[in-house]
Amino acid sequence: MMPQRLNDKGVLMKKVFIAIMACIAITGCTTAAVETDYGKTMLNLLKSEFTSKGPATVERMLNQDEVQKICSEYPVERTEEMTTRILESQMKSVKFPADGQYLGDWKKGEQIAQNGRGMQSSDPVGGVNGGNCYACHNITKSEISYGNIGPSLYNYAKLRGASDEVIKYTWAKIYNPQAYTDCSSMPRFGHSGILDEQQIKDVMALLLDPASPVNE
Repeated sequence: MMPQRLNDKGVLMKKVFIAIMACIAITGCTTAAVETDYGKTMLNLLKSEFTSKGPATVERMLNQDEVQKICSEYPVERTEEMTTRILESQMKSVKFPADGQYLGDWKKGEQIAQNGRGMQSSDPVGGVNGGNCYACHNITKSEISYGNIGPSLYNYAKLRGASDEVIKYTWAKIYNPQAYTDCSSMPRFGHSGILDEQQIKDVMALLLDPASPVNE
């Protein structure tokens, strides 16, 4: 199941893909050897076709930070130096809770995990985002609709415990998963401002609170 906030991009990328395939077909049929920069072609098409609406902005679509540029250019294989640079820089970006409290309300965390809304063109600017966690993970036994892109999180604390190390690791993994896995497909929830600090605390409670259905 694809996260809902990707729908707008999905429609646009389909248009871009069709246009690029047309370019390839045309240049492939010419007798003269024509060298085409398809990356540049795609970027120009995105700029011309995509219009900002609500929280879905051109800037968010096109402006990449250093890590995103590396992962776009080297999506499969990267040098050891690239990997080290990504992990170190992204770990430095993690902001741990100022009050030292890591766990919020697991019931609110479940609502966040179920909610796939946010950052789409149809959403209000400044609206509350969801985490859409079930799109990629099995989390509770009662929810039968979930994705399997990511590992199962059921019995998270039962299997891992709730030591300080596990708690801090879990926080950093939610805040910015690229602190541990370079070019991870998991959203950088805290780093990118998708979830705020209290929302991350609530998701933390869903995973680590002994009373949470995750750990039943």
